[in-house]
Amino acid sequence: MDVLNQFLDRLLQALGQLIVNPFYYIGILFILLHYRKQIQMERKLFHTRLHSLLNETWRTVLWGWIGGLIASLLMLFIGVSVEADVVILLWVLTVVLVMFRIRFLCLAYAVGIMGLAQVILSWLPNSASLQADVPILGVVAGADIASLLVIVAVLHLLEGFLVGFQGARMATPLFLERKRGQIVGAQQLQGFWPVPLFLLVPLAGGSTLNLPWETLFGSNLASGWTLLAFPAMIGFTELTISKLPGKQARFSASLLYLYGLILLGTAIAAHYWSPLILVGALLSIVLHEGLVRYSQWKEEKQVPFYVHSPRGLMVLSVVPNSPAQDLGIQVGELLHKVNGHKIKTKTDLHVAMGLNSAFCRLEVLNDQGEVRFLHRAIYAGEHHQLGIILAPDQDALYFTEHRPMHLFSYLRSKLTGLLSNDSTKSM
Repeated sequence: MDVLNQFLDRLLQALGQLIVNPFYYIGILFILLHYRKQIQMERKLFHTRLHSLLNETWRTVLWGWIGGLIASLLMLFIGVSVEADVVILLWVLTVVLVMFRIRFLCLAYAVGIMGLAQVILSWLPNSASLQADVPILGVVAGADIASLLVIVAVLHLLEGFLVGFQGARMATPLFLERKRGQIVGAQQLQGFWPVPLFLLVPLAGGSTLNLPWETLFGSNLASGWTLLAFPAMIGFTELTISKLPGKQARFSASLLYLYGLILLGTAIAAHYWSPLILVGALLSIVLHEGLVRYSQWKEEKQVPFYVHSPRGLMVLSVVPNSPAQDLGIQVGELLHKVNGHKIKTKTDLHVAMGLNSAFCRLEVLNDQGEVRFLHRAIYAGEHHQLGIILAPDQDALYFTEHRPMHLFSYLRSKLTGLLSNDSTKSM
């Protein structure tokens, strides 16, 4: 009972640390700006929004807390060593990195850089004097890189779970211009979660009681323990022109699981044999980049899926709470017939819909080529296409171009197209 009381007392202190930590709120602010930008793009492309700013933000924060508590429970049995100065330095590095690429909003890069810096610093003959002259180098030299690599690994395992569970729901349809000028439909799966971690860390005099369980890095806690609030950000960005959102989310989740397990094994080994710190730091960056590039390379080889065919018009997305959603129309299906008339162009669709202004009968083909028959009454004020967002054709007025972007260009970017005077191409 004494251990439980001390644990609850340390947890309340850690919550207080989190509440006053500005980096946690920076993460939430970034998420707000991200969803605001996404909704602006949806309105421009489709004349309606597919996501809600407030709903998506609170849902993201909620799942960040749920994931953070799960990860924190797991970390209780590891017993990592992290200091507050190291947390601050990692966040500063992350903020600097995201200025160059949005995808660098990931702890893997900051921890990898810190690990490499520590190894290089240990090789320098005048390392001690440098640390005395430059305090930040002392923070780098004293960081427990193995513990940080464990945190990165656990966060990516958590990210894999969230991507597999929520990734498809977070998909945003796009009109994408490919390298040869072809305009195709695409799905962008992009999400970020602010994750508050509560880490069991060593602290001299932190607790006079021993833990009732053994930790993996148990020797670190011999002199006392406490809880440290560690606000982290996890997120992913994937673009697919060839897969349904659910399939792409499962593929991305599998890569994240692979990365997390490999890095976790390396980090545990590095804790017991310090020369592996260099391997772990390199893997943190290189393996992460390699999996990102592999996913992009694999996607570039695929044939576009979100294009119209002689069998009908491709459904790129469905507006929430629309007649199409009520009918159960799914992304990736083809509108084959409307009111008994075969549909090959958007003009065909508008003409067929106009044949009966109060009722519609649809024949749709799913991704297996099977026919589904749907019907529904049409009411005044409902979406003119039942809330169906179709894949683009070559006459699309706005589109995007996929390319890496830094933070400010992402926030300032605009769609380009026939009606745009802005030459900046976004993604």
